[in-house]
Amino acid sequence: MSSAYQHLPLAEVRPGMVLSDVLLDQRGQVLLPQGAVLTEAIIALLPRHGVEMLPVRSDDAGAAAAPDQAAIEARLGRLFRNNDIDDNDDWATGILHRYIEDYRLGREIAP
Repeated sequence: MSSAYQHLPLAEVRPGMVLSDVLLDQRGQVLLPQGAVLTEAIIALLPRHGVEMLPVRSDDAGAAAAPDQAAIEARLGRLFRNNDIDDNDDWATGILHRYIEDYRLGREIAP
């Protein structure tokens, strides 16, 4: 666990806060990775998994953190290096890339 964190009740967690540690469910399965930026949708789903408290970064407790877009784009470029996301014959890869990018940048994903 990070040294700069605090445990907050779910009612006090706000969109834009960042997890200071991996979030596990009651069976020990990973729900969210360390560093995940919380959105309204994610916060709304956590009670279904029995989550009542969250470890968030202390420096982010009052303000939303801005994700590093250049680092995210570089990582996605590496992950999708063998795929052309603009190839119409491989449309699923383009959709997957867009969803992952939106998630990592903390954008709301429309259904």
